[in-house]
Amino acid sequence: MRLEISCQDRLGITQDVLDILVKYNIDLEGIEIHSAGKIFLSFPNIEFSEFQHLMPEIRKLSGVDDVKTTPFMPIERERNQLTAILETLPDPVFSIDTKGKIIMTNDAVLSSLEISDEALMGTEIGEYVKGFNFTKWLDSKKIDPQSQKVKFIEQDYLADIFPVFVPEANKSEILAGAVIMLKSEIRLSQQFTVFHQAPDDSFQHMHANSSAMKKVVREAKKLAESEGTILIFGESGTGKELLARSCHNASRRAEHPYIRYNCHLEQPNDNELFGNEHSTDNSLFAKANGGTLYLDEIANLNESLQRKLLKVIQEGIEVSNAEGERTAADVRLVVSTQHDLGQLVEDGKFNEELYYRLNVLPLVLPALRDRKQDIIPLAETFIKQHSTKLGKRPAKLSKSCVDFLMSYPWPGNVRQLDNALYRAISILEGKELNKENIQLPSCATTVSYVSDDFEGTLDDEVKRFEKDLLRRLYPSYPSTRQLAKKLGLSHTAIANKLREYGINRKTVKI
Repeated sequence: MRLEISCQDRLGITQDVLDILVKYNIDLEGIEIHSAGKIFLSFPNIEFSEFQHLMPEIRKLSGVDDVKTTPFMPIERERNQLTAILETLPDPVFSIDTKGKIIMTNDAVLSSLEISDEALMGTEIGEYVKGFNFTKWLDSKKIDPQSQKVKFIEQDYLADIFPVFVPEANKSEILAGAVIMLKSEIRLSQQFTVFHQAPDDSFQHMHANSSAMKKVVREAKKLAESEGTILIFGESGTGKELLARSCHNASRRAEHPYIRYNCHLEQPNDNELFGNEHSTDNSLFAKANGGTLYLDEIANLNESLQRKLLKVIQEGIEVSNAEGERTAADVRLVVSTQHDLGQLVEDGKFNEELYYRLNVLPLVLPALRDRKQDIIPLAETFIKQHSTKLGKRPAKLSKSCVDFLMSYPWPGNVRQLDNALYRAISILEGKELNKENIQLPSCATTVSYVSDDFEGTLDDEVKRFEKDLLRRLYPSYPSTRQLAKKLGLSHTAIANKLREYGINRKTVKI
């Protein structure tokens, strides 16, 4: 049982309260006296008959304003709060006395050392945390908080060391020991990343209802935190530029420039990309300094520009900073392509060393036909966007329209869906989108799509489909026996086909 007594600051009032407890033979377990006019008592539960006399008798004391029960003592609450914090902290925490002996730890310490709490108590902290003389620090005349690099279980940690002082009545302080909190390099890196990450979800515009897109977004979020070059593979219209910008916005460079250069639509030239012999300050690398340079359709670079890009990646490029000094450009590269760079390397059309320099952190954007769960959410988003632009109320999708959108193979991917819905919303007169409102080229509802201007034989198309299928499956079934079992063919037949199409660990990212 615990009591909270509100009282005035009167000499001897605490003794009067204790005398009443003695009168009723109550064994006092704890007492706290607060300067704010509060006395807290803790004692075993007593019979109601005794309790009903105890409370009025305390109230009769001169200077007592009120008496009531309380669920806990203030020191109990503080102690349990501290325990809760220590138990949930993933970082190892030690509390030591003035001799450097351990008097308290948390679970992170015990699990790291694989030792019991009883075995650890009273031992010297220097036995476990190396690289700082705790005894010398505790014995020094001026004890200030410290941040030191130390060793714990043979690994590097940052130790935040805080002295613990107990105040005295004359406002001086007495050293009571210290608290040491350890942070590993991994934890520091995680916290630094969280501190610098963009406040909003940078990938919120990447619709990821399908498992294929969820996997891409999950990987992209992790790769965005690093500084390596990201290479995005994907068919035309899959959203490679949106993914590149999302990676930039989720990186530590989010507040710095994001420069996009389309190597496919624009005619790449030396001066625009790298500057000239007189100055590099107008180059894309100078404009993107501190941020991200996104090169779309990297496969379109000619042989000369490929060599120069490789040289810049290897040696860097100097640009002028705000003070006019020449410093190395700090640029993160993100590149994309719809082509098979590995095959282009095999065909001698793309620099092999540049390919390996770019293919550091690859991401593969699936075609829209391979992420069917995203089609309707994307369609609804586009309908809302276009309706707002056109000043219309967003239309609803009829069942026939939903079935049609889901069955269409979308050779132009997300871009084709966006354009088709923009046209439909522009001319729509009713409140509902039907299948008839969507104007799309006649297209077989299969995974493969052959354009009207296809040139070649049936055998050519079968081989193209066969090669595409094998390249898709190879990363998941990288041995010929696994792939043969998956496709129901012989080991020899699969080995021959992989050899024929140049599919191997060198040309396909595993």
